[in-house]
Formats: sequence, C-alpha cells, structure tokens
Amino acid sequence: MKAWEVVKGARGLDGLQLADRPDPKPGPHQVVVRVRATSLNYRDLALVLGFYPGPPAGGNLIPLSDGAGEVIAVGQGVTRFKTGDRVVGTFFQVWVDGAPGPGRGALGGPPLDGTLAEQIVLHEDGLVAIPDWMSFDEAATLPCAGVTAWNALMVQGRPIKPGDTVLVLGTGGVSMLALQFARAAGARVIATSSHDDKLDRAQKLGADGLINYKKTPEWQQEVMRLTGNKGVDCVVEVGGVGTLSKSMQSVGWAGKVCLIGVLTREGDTNPHILMFKGASLHGIFVGNRVMFEDMLDAMTVNRIHPVIDKTFEFRDARAAYQYQMDGKHFGKVIIRV
Repeated sequence: MKAWEVVKGARGLDGLQLADRPDPKPGPHQVVVRVRATSLNYRDLALVLGFYPGPPAGGNLIPLSDGAGEVIAVGQGVTRFKTGDRVVGTFFQVWVDGAPGPGRGALGGPPLDGTLAEQIVLHEDGLVAIPDWMSFDEAATLPCAGVTAWNALMVQGRPIKPGDTVLVLGTGGVSMLALQFARAAGARVIATSSHDDKLDRAQKLGADGLINYKKTPEWQQEVMRLTGNKGVDCVVEVGGVGTLSKSMQSVGWAGKVCLIGVLTREGDTNPHILMFKGASLHGIFVGNRVMFEDMLDAMTVNRIHPVIDKTFEFRDARAAYQYQMDGKHFGKVIIRV
C-alpha cells in the first residue's frame, strides 16, 4: 500500500515523503480500514516542522490523527464491526470513557502511526460508526477538532445551555465546529478573526458577534461591550498563551475558559482574574470515545454538517499541508485517499 511518512528528524515539508508499506493484517480485536478521507490539524503541522511536543519518533511515522473509511478485514474476537461497515477512528487508542490518564496513545504522533495511508489497522474499541447521512469527508473532520469542541462546550465544567454566550477564537476547525454546536444548543456566539471575509462566513453559520482582532487589538473590550459588560459563559481558547489573558478578561461570572491551543507562546497566564469572577479554566485534551458517540448523536439530530474548506487528493498531501500552514483555511482541510 501507499502511505505518506514524516521522516525521522523532519524540519519541513521536504520531510513528508510518499512510501510503500506492506498491507496491514489484523491481530486479535483489530480491524483493517480502507481509508477514504483524512483531515489536517495544527498538531500535524507541528510534527512535520519538528516542534511536536514529547519524545521524537524512533523512525519514519505515518501522520494524521483523523481518518474515515470502510472495514475490509477483521481479526479474531472482533464483535463491534464487520466487513463493509463505515467507520472513523478515535484520536486516542484506546480511551473509551472516564477520566484521561497516562499511556493514552494518540494516532499520528510518536510512537503510533496515523491515518495518511491507503489502509490502517486499529483496535475495534478505537473506532466509531459513521452515521448513514454523513460522508467520509465529513466524518474525517471530527476525531480531533470535533471531539475537542464538544468536550469544551458540553462536558467540561457546566454544559452550555440555551441563552448562553460562547466566544470562539479564529475560524479553524475547532472554532467552527464549536460555533455550530453552540448554536444547536441555543447559545449566542461571538467569533474573532483577522479577515473580514472569514467573519462574514462565520456570520452565515450563525455567529452574531463579529470581531476583527487585527482592527481591534484589545478585542476583550469589544467582547464585554457586545455582552453588556457581562462577559461570555464559555471561551473556546485555541490561541494559547498569547490570547489567554484576554480570554480570561472576556469570561463572565461563573463562566469557563476551555484551554485548547498552543498557537501563541508568549503572554500573561496569571489566572487570578478568574477568582474574582468565580470562573474556571479547563485544559481540554481532545476527549474519549463516549464523547465522540454523544457528539455524533447530537449532530444527527441537528443535521450538523462540518465546514470543509478545501479538499486535496492523496498525491497532493504536501499542498494540503502548505495550504493549512498559510492560514488560508476556514474550517477543515481534507485529504482524500
């Protein structure tokens, strides 16, 4: 089979190479999936550029955590799936339910190969069924960004309820899925971006508070103005250290800041402002399979279609990476296999 590999020691897109690998064979409780679609996340850029956290890979690694396809073979003892089933892998292999803990392996990060290959083999407990109405492309957007957004809004702290206000930073995959989930839950959404055209697209998805953070550097003040100085009930904080202080200033009484991103590396992280609001800060590290399944149920009831910005063919994987690196995307970037 064909697979893309991030070569050991990679420091740029030249380190993403197309390779031949043996077709995988299923072991006990394992499933072989013919991959049909994958999607990119920020972590995938970090891996190929050489600043992914944690120990480096011991050798070449197949990247990407997100992949969807159909089952083509099952190993001994498999009961959850059969040949022909449409499935999507979970980010962590295998975290079914409960609290996170050490030893959870994430696809596409050392030491686990990921999904940017014609075929992959996964444990049956590391897969979920794709709803009949959802395409492979759409399903492939969800394992990292979708579950992260769902965990932030609906699991950590107090779940979002009708009438709440949610602040999403930027217009990438996590933020746009969070916008869609929040609107389906009856919440108001404020979105930020450095591009007015992306804000226009966010407005079409349901955002009714729009802030261009290039034109309004002190955007936390605009958040307070838009909320009548109450602040928001939840911040989907994908920016990292550089935006965290403003996010904490934007959150309202008993609200929550859900810390997800590492896009910026310098800034004020003093959390004391939260104390005076009775607010909370939650670290979001994607989520488990039960969260994934609950999210899919909600998407089915509300017919939420993930936002796909652009689709690339398997042979053009490097171009897909470059497109995401350039920050041109709105929502998710797909690589079809």
